[in-house]
Amino acid sequence: MPVNKATHIALLRGINVGGNRRLPIKYLAAMFREAGCVDVETYIQTGNLVFRVPPTVAKRLPGTITTAIEQQFGFSVPVVIRSQEELAATVTRNPFLKRGLDTAALHVAFLADVPDPACVAALDATRSPGDSFILRGRDIYLWLPNGVARTKLTNDYFDRTLKTVSTVRNWNTVLKLLEMVQNL
Repeated sequence: MPVNKATHIALLRGINVGGNRRLPIKYLAAMFREAGCVDVETYIQTGNLVFRVPPTVAKRLPGTITTAIEQQFGFSVPVVIRSQEELAATVTRNPFLKRGLDTAALHVAFLADVPDPACVAALDATRSPGDSFILRGRDIYLWLPNGVARTKLTNDYFDRTLKTVSTVRNWNTVLKLLEMVQNL
């Protein structure tokens, strides 16, 4: 009996940005294939992959890929995985879309885990004046009208406060990844 392979995305944080932490995408795609993924496709050079894999393998992928990168390239990279259904839900429940805000300022911070309620209570809504965020499950919807480079709502802030790993994508990238998983 064939194994069911569901479509997923992997979001890696902090690779190939500004010439730092170089990781050739062809090697990254090969790592995913070696880990049991099929139909691996990449989107831009900053660590976005779409692939099919059995759900049991998908759960182990963050640790498997992080270890492989560390062994081969000498640095640690957080990896966040979402299923096709989870990504579709992320898109449909974006609360900022209902407000008619400029989508160029919209981003999503994808969290590795659902944060503990006590950690969520520690978030400071006034940390970055002019910017807004709304946490829903493992997604933080961000409206950053002053730009992602100027916000104080950073991966480091969310990781420390929520005690998990985050990685941010702009809204156009999120939509492109959804299109890719729907067409795989």
